[in-house]
Amino acid sequence: MSVEHITKHISLKSQPANIVLIEPFIEEVRNKLEIADEVYGNILVCITEAVNNAILHGNKSDSNKEVTISIKKESNKLTCLIKDQGCGFDFSNLPDPTAPENIENTGGRGIFLMKHLSDLVVFSNDGSKVEIQFRL
Repeated sequence: MSVEHITKHISLKSQPANIVLIEPFIEEVRNKLEIADEVYGNILVCITEAVNNAILHGNKSDSNKEVTISIKKESNKLTCLIKDQGCGFDFSNLPDPTAPENIENTGGRGIFLMKHLSDLVVFSNDGSKVEIQFRL
C-alpha cells in the first residue's frame, strides 16, 4: 500500500555534529514511502549537503540558531524544504566546481550535487531557504 500524502519535520541546532541526525530522519521517510534505493541515495546526499551548508554557512555553526527540514510527499513528488536563520547568499553567482580553476578547491560542490541529483532546486529568502524536489 502506497502512502499518498506525508509531511515530516525535524529541527536541528546548528552544530556540525547534528548532521548525523539526517540519515535516520530520511531513512524513516524512505521506509514509510518505500522509496527505491537509487532515489533514496540522491535524497540523502542532497538533504545532507543542504543541511551541512545551512549549519556551516547559513547559521555559521551558531548553536543558538536552528535548521529546519520538512519533507512532503504528494502523488509522485517528494519536496524537501531546508531553512536556516542566516542572512543568505548570492545563489545566482556560484562558481562552477568542474571548471579547471576550481577542481582543486575543497568546497563548492554541495549545490552542484544537489542540482544534479534532484529534479528541481529552488532558493528563496535570499538563499536561506532551499526547496529540493524528487520524482518518485
